[in-house]
Amino acid sequence: MSSHADYRTAGPAATTGDLVVLGIETSCDETAAAVVRLDAAGAATVLSSIVHSQTVDHAPYGGVVPEIAARSHVEIIAPTVQRALAEAGVGWDGLTGVAATAGPGLVGGVMVGLSFGKAAALARGLPLIAVNHLEGHAVSARLGAEVPYPFLLLLVSGGHCQLLEVRGVGEVARLGATIDDAAGEAFDKIAKALGLGYPGGPALERLAATGDGGCFALPRARVGEKDCDFSFSGLKTAAFRQAQACETDQDRADLADAVQAAIARQLAERSERAMQAWPHDSRLFVVAGGVAANRTVRAQLEAAAGRHGFRFVAPPLAYCTDNAAMIALAGAERLARGEHSDIDAVARPRWPLDEAAALARPSSGAGRKGAKA
Repeated sequence: MSSHADYRTAGPAATTGDLVVLGIETSCDETAAAVVRLDAAGAATVLSSIVHSQTVDHAPYGGVVPEIAARSHVEIIAPTVQRALAEAGVGWDGLTGVAATAGPGLVGGVMVGLSFGKAAALARGLPLIAVNHLEGHAVSARLGAEVPYPFLLLLVSGGHCQLLEVRGVGEVARLGATIDDAAGEAFDKIAKALGLGYPGGPALERLAATGDGGCFALPRARVGEKDCDFSFSGLKTAAFRQAQACETDQDRADLADAVQAAIARQLAERSERAMQAWPHDSRLFVVAGGVAANRTVRAQLEAAAGRHGFRFVAPPLAYCTDNAAMIALAGAERLARGEHSDIDAVARPRWPLDEAAALARPSSGAGRKGAKA
């Protein structure tokens, strides 16, 4: 279960009146800022959400280049924040706090956003909340929708693939995680092998729409295992080899469809295992992260939820991928409990939500870093 060691409480929880929090997100290749209002009943309203994408900057390299990402964050962070405040119609004096991603992620980028958040908090006399990027994804479905705790969360993106029991902000237990690659990384790397553009996931989905995956046999990971852990490295390697043998556009479309179906099947199977062991009366299944935007994946997961009596919930597509509204909301929920961070909070390249589980049962073996979570 995640701890509160990274936060301290000063005075009673802020339970009266609205909280208006500026969120800053720079963990990868999006520079994002948002303003979110959290009312006394716990309902969130997104007043603004600005995302500056660096896709064009990284496209020539077929993936995110950390140095380019960090430099871009430095150049665009100030105007992005100013635009978020302007669109929200909120001045610095109208804010209750500043929330900034402190990890996990590309540490150069994380340092940019966290440093800006610290400077703003100091200059304006506002509390700082250093937010775990994964915690932002965990609460993202609560942006403008009623999603009560507890719920089962599948967090699935380019850097993360985890099943989590979410009892509240900061109250998260890991049920399963990838032991090697994340699902989104598998999408992107296989798309690159097929000669598709960056970002690869959406390009592979478009190609798969014209394919017949039954023409290819791909391996199934961890057959016979009863846990909720994921593995996509074997699938990625097999698909890469088969991509080299594709001779026509139709061959590539067929392989894309087979890959998409295999990833969706594994996500659904592991999620069903978690549903079968779910101990709570509240049966909510939340899917967040960029891969949640894939229509085939979403359909498979929604069908799995229906088979086990769970209500399927996904954030709006704008909040599936990295954004600052989810960071602002996570910060506001912390602030509502009277929690904030010290000004010397550090940027962390790795920061598991459930640190006890990560120490007791690492997702990757000795000498391996695994997914950035």
